[in-house]
Amino acid sequence: MSVLDRSDPPSAPAGLDVPRPEYPRPQMVRDRWLNLNGAWEFEIDAGDSGLERGLRERALSGTITVPFAPETELSGVEDVDFLEAVWYRREVTVPADWSAVGDDVHVLLHFGAVDHDTTVWVDGTEVVRHRGGFTPFTADLHGLATPGDTVTVVVRARDPRNGPQARGKQATFYQNTDCHYTRTTGIWQTVWLEPVPAASLRRPRITPDVASSAFDVVVPLSANRRGHTVTVTLTDDDGTVASATTRADLDLAPSVRLVVPEERRRLWGPGEPNLYGVEIGLHDASGAVVDSVRSYAGLRSVAIEGKAIRINGVPVFQRLVLDQGYWPESLMTAPSDAALVRDIELALEAGFNGARLHQKVFEERFLFHADRLGYLVWGEFGDWGAGGFGTPQDHQRPTTSFVTEWLEALERDHSHPSIVGWCPLNETHQDLHDRITVLDDVTRGMFLATKLADPSRPVLDASGYSHRVLESDVWDSHHYEQDPAVFSRDMSGLAEDRPFTNDNERGPISVPYRGQPYFCSEYGGIWWNPEEAAGGTGDDRSESWGYGQRVADEEEFHARFAGLTNALLGDPLMFGYCYTQLTDVFQEQNGIYRFDRSEKLDVKRVRAVQEQVAAFEAAED
Repeated sequence: MSVLDRSDPPSAPAGLDVPRPEYPRPQMVRDRWLNLNGAWEFEIDAGDSGLERGLRERALSGTITVPFAPETELSGVEDVDFLEAVWYRREVTVPADWSAVGDDVHVLLHFGAVDHDTTVWVDGTEVVRHRGGFTPFTADLHGLATPGDTVTVVVRARDPRNGPQARGKQATFYQNTDCHYTRTTGIWQTVWLEPVPAASLRRPRITPDVASSAFDVVVPLSANRRGHTVTVTLTDDDGTVASATTRADLDLAPSVRLVVPEERRRLWGPGEPNLYGVEIGLHDASGAVVDSVRSYAGLRSVAIEGKAIRINGVPVFQRLVLDQGYWPESLMTAPSDAALVRDIELALEAGFNGARLHQKVFEERFLFHADRLGYLVWGEFGDWGAGGFGTPQDHQRPTTSFVTEWLEALERDHSHPSIVGWCPLNETHQDLHDRITVLDDVTRGMFLATKLADPSRPVLDASGYSHRVLESDVWDSHHYEQDPAVFSRDMSGLAEDRPFTNDNERGPISVPYRGQPYFCSEYGGIWWNPEEAAGGTGDDRSESWGYGQRVADEEEFHARFAGLTNALLGDPLMFGYCYTQLTDVFQEQNGIYRFDRSEKLDVKRVRAVQEQVAAFEAAED
């Protein structure tokens, strides 16, 4: 049995008609769990008056298929109007055999993501509140639910039309327009139960150290018990690689170091997804197992040397594609686990070796597949929706919410080797008067929070437009110039430390560039829809949208793609690029593939352009 076979989590029990049945937390696997996806009672609360009208206590008027948002076809509701609040209700029976966990079982109710402001009740008792539509949260049902009990779970999700919140690409106006898409309200990732003992393991934090050929593993605990120990074992396909045991009664987050012998050393990298299994056990004073989880890890480093970002000491040119993570039938929720895999495969087939996960914290299963397929990822927050970034009042309200939710995302995703960089903000806009704006504080706060939470990866303070943190690890720009000659000229100043930056008519909107690694993190966006080519020309945007003047035919697309891309591949100081985008999304029709993932152009020609050796890589030879 391979490491991947051991770490790939179990699905929902066979024979049950459960959508998205796969285990949702692949880096912390327990065998006992109950998938709560499927049919729930549901009701739209247009005036957000449901609490006063008794929706917490009574049956709801409709049904919905969880985990698909009510705006989606797969939910069975398909209401795309503004939904100020929605309610869910379901009776849940806790499996009786969960009593085998111990005498004091804590039943945990997990939500993968609910948009946006959530309150959960169990048998009328409030058990958790959470604000933020992209990150997971948990309710401990101790004292309310024990093995064999049947309880009623009620969820209210508020998603107000107005006011600052992290929305990502969700439209704040009724129609889908330009690069804004249909909204997602309520539950949009898996809901599930699991039993744990009173003193249990929490999500491990696994950090590779390639220089020392080791992994540092921090194992947070829910509580300490005298005499308890934690054992962490690293495995590969040949068995145990390393193991270490430490006391678990002195520290709420005991840690161990696992050294990988030279003969068992296998680095993780693009196209080389070498993974180790990680088994963690919590033992009592007699040595009996109290709790255990399975995980995995990749031995991978990310370093900065001058203008270069090196992966495992090698200058890997990052051929990234912008991935929005939307599907026509299910919006931000992948219709199936296979759909997540297919998006990575489509990108690889087109010659990309990674993605910028844009304006959305992707579900963790995507990162699991990126890890096992050797696919590079930049993690990003869905920060759009903070009120336009116009006045200090607009900025103050989202500050705490943004930092809080982003820290939750960092905690969830720290241990995924596929993530090679963080980007908390995207295309922020600044007040250009000679004063520090509140958004400066948001930008700096999120940058510092990221560096504190994860010093092992480079952090880009804000992608494109407005760089406000002088010590940002990375510098970038967004440039949708469609003329390859003009684009090449604009991007040519990196050798003189004057790279292209996103300014506007009132002057610079960034602090000075100081020689950081640089890439064009959005370019292309070539507007091409073969079905509309005969009926629409020039900048006709009545049926579709893209950047600049759309191409007349596929030949013009390939010529433009090659010209723009070669300008970046040919710069020995450019460490990568990110092409917009992987697929069309509704009216935004500038993808390599259609929204339904079918081909709309010759992907082999796109791949051929990208298979050229980048000057950044050749400079090392």
